[in-house]
Formats: sequence, structure tokens, C-alpha cells
Amino acid sequence: MSSSSPVLPAAMSVVEMREPGGADVLYLGERPLPECRDHEVLIKTHHAGVNGPDLVQRRGHYPPPKGASDLLGLEVSGEIVGVGASVTRWQIGDSVIALTNGGGYAEYVAVDADHVLSIPEGIAMVDAAGLPETFFTVWSNAFFGQTINQGDVFLVHGGAGGIGSTAIQIGTALGMQVITTADGEDACQFCRDLGASVAVDFRQDDFVPITRDAGGASIILDIIGGDYIARNIKAAKHDARLISLAFNQGSKVEIDLMPMMLKRLSLTGSTLRSRPDAFKAAVARDLEKQVWPLFGADAPHPIRPTTFQTFPMAEAAAAHALMESGNQRGKILLDTRA
Repeated sequence: MSSSSPVLPAAMSVVEMREPGGADVLYLGERPLPECRDHEVLIKTHHAGVNGPDLVQRRGHYPPPKGASDLLGLEVSGEIVGVGASVTRWQIGDSVIALTNGGGYAEYVAVDADHVLSIPEGIAMVDAAGLPETFFTVWSNAFFGQTINQGDVFLVHGGAGGIGSTAIQIGTALGMQVITTADGEDACQFCRDLGASVAVDFRQDDFVPITRDAGGASIILDIIGGDYIARNIKAAKHDARLISLAFNQGSKVEIDLMPMMLKRLSLTGSTLRSRPDAFKAAVARDLEKQVWPLFGADAPHPIRPTTFQTFPMAEAAAAHALMESGNQRGKILLDTRA
């Protein structure tokens, strides 16, 4: 680290897991500060985002990659307090956000310097903590390196959650016609306020004919799985891309793939955490160039953070329980300034 590094404590507060299981396995513990390697920065965290992969890891089904922290937390905001020898862009004292490979539920986290981003202009540090994981995920899967045509239909499932609210806003900002599904009228109105052209209450209506009446979806972003997979194929137009990011209703299904062939569809899926560091670095720079200027832009629906509720780090179990209830609208955060 730089010789001008501030004096740091030897230990930090973190969220630990007693064992894989329900939200009640989380508790506040203590660990030594992580080491800051040559290509990393050390961040004194301000807030950390709570995301779906955190819940899956807590249940024991999403082990961290080799060399990554076993602590939960894939995104943070905070202040840089240490800089590795090979880092040139960032300096001690910079306020930043970062995509982490784990370890965000802590007072300090070491992060690859290339996965650190500036905070979009006009966005508070607390709200900025909820940006990296969902924006990296949505941008890398749906838009990065792709040609997007204005007016194309973008079908987003789970529009009231973190991934969905991010996808709605980016798609709308790029001139797409966004159709989304959500649970109940309140959630649907939340999606419409973010820019969705149509919000379908999936308990009342079927998104398939609604999407087909709009011309069919060019891109479908799905976190549901189960019978939605076959229904997505029906809702897609020719040459569409169907992207699976989670399977809340199960990943094992029996479907007829003939329509996929006849429509020339592409069915893909991915997890972000295991992608190469260079890929995530390229996405970070593209987000800063293409998406960050859209925050607060002079437009009917400028992109904005969607912070729903913030919990003290000691109440991480309550934050997880809220996310598992499905009652949030946007992002759930932890205040890591223990």
C-alpha cells in the first residue's frame, strides 16, 4: 500500500455465517483487515448491497470462487484508504463504488482496482452502493457489445426487484419498449414510474399474449425459470435473445425446443461472479462511458437509484428476510459503518 495510507485498525466488524441455512445463521463477528495486493485498493465501506446471490450463498448453494473472500457482499460504496503498488487511477480519499468478489458485508474490503467505479454525478454514496451488482449484471448480459434498436420490446421479469428495476431503467433510457411482470398493482405502478410501458400483474394477467400483441420481445430477461421458460419462447419474436439470470421457480423443466429453432432464438444464461477479471473491468469502463451519464439526465425517465430500505450491518438477517419475502421495491442495503 501507499506510504501515505492512514492508520488503520487491526480488526473489523463483519457479517459471519454459523452454517449454511436461513437468514438467522447470520451474525456480527470480527476479522482482521484484508490485505491489499498490488492490483487492489482497500475500501473503508459505507454501505453494501444485498443481492440474490448473497441469499443463495447463505443457503450453501453458491460457493465463492477460488481465492475470493468467503464473506457475503458483492457491491459496496465507500472511501479508498489503501492503494496497491500497481494502481494508477485511484488515490487514497477517493469516494467510489465497487463490484467485489465477496467480502462486502464488512467495514473494509479489498477490491480489484479495475472493478472500482466513480459514483455517478449527483448520486449519494448510500444510494450508490446498490448500483454495481445489478448494473454490471444487466448491462453485461443484455446490452454490452450488442446493437439495440429503439422501439424494440424488452420483456423484464421481476420488475420490482433490484435486477428488474435496473433493467427497466436502462431499457427505457435506450429507447426500448419495456414490458415487465410484477406482483400486485403497487409493484406494477412502481415499474411504470421507472419507465415501463406495460406492467403485468402476473397473478391477474398472462404476459405472453400482451407481449405478442406488442410485436414480440427482442430481449427477455428472466429470473423466474420454471414454466416461464416455455412461455418466454412463446412471447419472443424471431431472432430474440432469452437470458436466464436465476431460477426462482426451478431450473429443471420439460419444453418443446422446436419453436426455438423456428424462431432462431438464442437462449443464454450466466453468473457474473465467475467471469474473468478482464471482462468485468471492460464492463466497468463501458458502464462509466455509456450509462453513468444517463443518471439524472434531462429525460422523462432519467436513471436513478432505487434504494428501498437500509439496515444496520448487525441486522443483516432482517435484510435477508425482507428480500426473501419479495416485498421490496428496488434495492436493500446494509450500513457497514459499524
